[in-house]
Amino acid sequence: MSVRIATEADLPAMLEIYTPYVDHTTVSFEYEPPTLQAFTDRFRSITARFPWLVWEEEGCVLGYAYGSAPFTRTAYQWSCEVSIYLAPKAHRRGIGRILYTALEQLMTRQGFRMCYALITSPNTASLSFHTAMGYRFLVDFHDVGFKMGQWLGVVWMEKELNSVEISSAPPIPFAELVKSDKSILYFLDNLPLP
Repeated sequence: MSVRIATEADLPAMLEIYTPYVDHTTVSFEYEPPTLQAFTDRFRSITARFPWLVWEEEGCVLGYAYGSAPFTRTAYQWSCEVSIYLAPKAHRRGIGRILYTALEQLMTRQGFRMCYALITSPNTASLSFHTAMGYRFLVDFHDVGFKMGQWLGVVWMEKELNSVEISSAPPIPFAELVKSDKSILYFLDNLPLP
């Protein structure tokens, strides 16, 4: 088992993990699963700036987590958002905690200051997980999404990654960080795994 940087070769497996979240849950507000091409475009757009990690066991991707931009205006560039999706057999094994911890540490190295999690409400398991990971409740937007015949809310939670008061530079794009800091691969290779 390992945590590693995702590649385009992982996209079919990651899309297979994500599709049931779209088709059978309210975790994702998408109504239709993206095509492989749309998922590829999404991956390329996100990984231009943010890390995208996979959990792999015996050559099989069982989960993934990535950072993204919660806002688009330039002044928000020190903020990031986290997302995670696990295959059913990866649940309740500590994999989510390991992926989030690695993702947060990488985004901290990049220079991101605040990290946000957006959680469909109600979802007590996800709220408990994020609270245990150090996120704090920020706001609850009631009835902002409609899926599967019901109105759903979104809870925003936040976590401070860096306490820099005045930043002298914007966060480093992840691809540039990997090229300039070879210790990242060592860091991922030496994560404590269950």
